[in-house]
Amino acid sequence: MTQTLSPKAHAQAILALGLPLVGSHLAQMALHVTDTVMLGWYGVTPLAAGVLGSTCFFVVFVLGNGFAHAVMPMVAAAAGQGDDVQVRRTVRMGLWLSIIYGVICYPVFWYSGAILLALGQQPDVAGLTQDFLRVAGLGMMPALLIMVLKSYLAALQRTQVVLWVTIGAVLVNIALGWALIFGNWGAPEWGVVGAATASVIVQSLTFIALAIYAGALPALRHFNLWQRFWRPDWQAMGQVYRLGWPIAVTGLSETGLFTATSIMMGWIGTVELAAHGITLQAVSVTFMLHVGLSNAATVRAGRSFGIGDWPDLRAGAKVAIGLSILAAVAIIAVFLVIPEAIISAFVDLQKPESADIVRIGAGLLIIAALFQLTDAAQVMALGLLRGIQDTKVPFLLAAISYWGVGIPASYLLAFRFGLGGQGLWLGLVIGLSVAASLLNIRFWTRARSTRTRA
Repeated sequence: MTQTLSPKAHAQAILALGLPLVGSHLAQMALHVTDTVMLGWYGVTPLAAGVLGSTCFFVVFVLGNGFAHAVMPMVAAAAGQGDDVQVRRTVRMGLWLSIIYGVICYPVFWYSGAILLALGQQPDVAGLTQDFLRVAGLGMMPALLIMVLKSYLAALQRTQVVLWVTIGAVLVNIALGWALIFGNWGAPEWGVVGAATASVIVQSLTFIALAIYAGALPALRHFNLWQRFWRPDWQAMGQVYRLGWPIAVTGLSETGLFTATSIMMGWIGTVELAAHGITLQAVSVTFMLHVGLSNAATVRAGRSFGIGDWPDLRAGAKVAIGLSILAAVAIIAVFLVIPEAIISAFVDLQKPESADIVRIGAGLLIIAALFQLTDAAQVMALGLLRGIQDTKVPFLLAAISYWGVGIPASYLLAFRFGLGGQGLWLGLVIGLSVAASLLNIRFWTRARSTRTRA
């Protein structure tokens, strides 16, 4: 017989699990933010190419990352049931799927220049972006393997190591980027290619560190994670794939919403694209607060789901949502009070284009404050739905919201109603608001329908 925890106990458990995840996500974002800052100091065109290249890399990454996201609730449920064998099978096949995906997606990076030209990007930006992606694409496989191991460790509530390894990666990335972008310390001056090279090195080192920890830590050895790793387990692979592909396409749909705005912003101008990219970086940093709390909610819900404790699952969900709302309110206050200061941190104010970038970016950041609550609500609902291993219907709801509502709204407001870049961002507000409403209705409908089984 299980006992439902008090709201205070749920909050403590979620924060104990979620805060290190928030920190690791923020550190992960710092990898991209530091690259953006350094490229902003290097030049406007390299900055635009780096922003566009990072965005394209992230789109492909999100699609492959669905398998890592599937590993988290599956491991949490299996661990709640005490099934060590299922934990190992799930993680191992999550790694297999990530390796396969990393290989088959690389041609997209190699031929990215032609793709970007077809999408209407300026030739100088498209060429630099291709140079960036041909190198950065080599890091796709280690990046995905890192995410599987992070999901594995988070599901077992071992998040501290994830935080510290990621912080170490940020420090190494800063040093390598400073050397390879600008040619400092006797290194070659490679610009955007230097930023990509630094990222690949850091991703590879991070994977090695986590793999050693996951295999060597005495408390985790009984899972025998690397035992007969080369042997396929088609049943487990199918389980991870079936749960993971809707998560992958859901993530792609959301990322595609932001990527579509980046492409449309490129139609407006290079300075506008640079301002948009900086604003996206700032918003992405704060979004990591919600992602970390959502991951914690996935693990907590997954364990309750594994043992069939639905009352506790519902109680924990309410607390997780409340914590996410508090975080959103704090972020809104920061965005509204100091938007110019935030954007200014990303550019060299001595350059003539910087004043326009700060002005445009500050206006976009104020609009971004509008969707903080709905963005928090939709990512938390997705995390809770993944915890109860419900991914197919949420994928459809998200796709409708992002692509059926958000992207058309952005285009119409920007180009038909003449609102430009601000219109693109208002479309984001509309799409995310619809997603938040539909996904929360889905979760609470499922959670309440289980009362008779609790």
